Amino acid sequence: MRLKSGSIALLLAIPLLLIGTTDSHAKKKLYRWVDEEGNVTFSDQVPPDQVQHKRETLDEKAQVLDVVEKARSPEELARQKRLEELRKEQEKIIAKQAAADKVLLATYRSLEDMNRALENKLALLDGKKRVIDGNKQRFEQQLLQQQQQAANHERNAQKVPEKLLQDIAATRQQIAMTEQELQRHEKERQAAEREFRADMARFEFLTQANTDADANQSKLAASNANNELGLFVCQDAAQCEKAWKHAAEYVYKYATTGRDVESDKLVMTAAPVNDNDFSLSASKLEQAGIQRIFLDIRCKASNIGQELCASEKAQAIRRGFSAYLQSQLSSEQ
Repeated sequence: MRLKSGSIALLLAIPLLLIGTTDSHAKKKLYRWVDEEGNVTFSDQVPPDQVQHKRETLDEKAQVLDVVEKARSPEELARQKRLEELRKEQEKIIAKQAAADKVLLATYRSLEDMNRALENKLALLDGKKRVIDGNKQRFEQQLLQQQQQAANHERNAQKVPEKLLQDIAATRQQIAMTEQELQRHEKERQAAEREFRADMARFEFLTQANTDADANQSKLAASNANNELGLFVCQDAAQCEKAWKHAAEYVYKYATTGRDVESDKLVMTAAPVNDNDFSLSASKLEQAGIQRIFLDIRCKASNIGQELCASEKAQAIRRGFSAYLQSQLSSEQ
């Protein structure tokens, strides 16, 4: 028996149908599904031409016993597979961030501790630089002496010994290598200070956020993937660096929860608390030398929350991501 929605008689018939198909020894199943035109159908059988729809199995009280999701096309399955791959990569970044946060909080007690640690680190690096500078000065003095010896030979109309020429060349090479070492050292110092400053900002955020339990949740929830993946493919590293700034803007524009993580590879807002919350995350991924920026949306783990993530509103946010980045990049040219 198949009944379609659209009349009061249907509402009256459903309980009767359920009762009529149930006895003390056996219970027949009743199925409910919605077709492409939005018609709700109730039946004790699912015809072959209707099996592609999402359907619910109901008990004698019209309560849902089981749900069979809508059959997906090959294109939808391919999108879902790609989305899951991207989420796995993003989860790795999130897990790495969580581990770093744990180490940070276990290592330092306050910003004052971090400032002292930074000063000690920079002092150690500056000590290494003084050693390298001393080596360079020694090589330069050595080169000056060797050049004077060569000049004396020339003034005396003597041929400069081959060994001396080789020593001059070797000393020049040592000076060049020392200059390269100084350059590497300076980059190392800048990187160390930059990383420390970033850690200090993160530490300050974490210690403030500890007063709000919701602000520390970092588990990523899944969102529906019926449409585009929310993936921006960078042309090169320079473009990706510019696009990353706008990705953060987009996340904060459409998220309804506060900031949680902000690093050079992950921007994420706090976990959803209410049924109508959107929590967004953007992650910078690299595969086969190609950099990409991936947007994901998470909602509260409730029926309403999951419906929100599957809604057109969520899909529109995902679809608009790449277009937004492209428009912002174009406006900067």
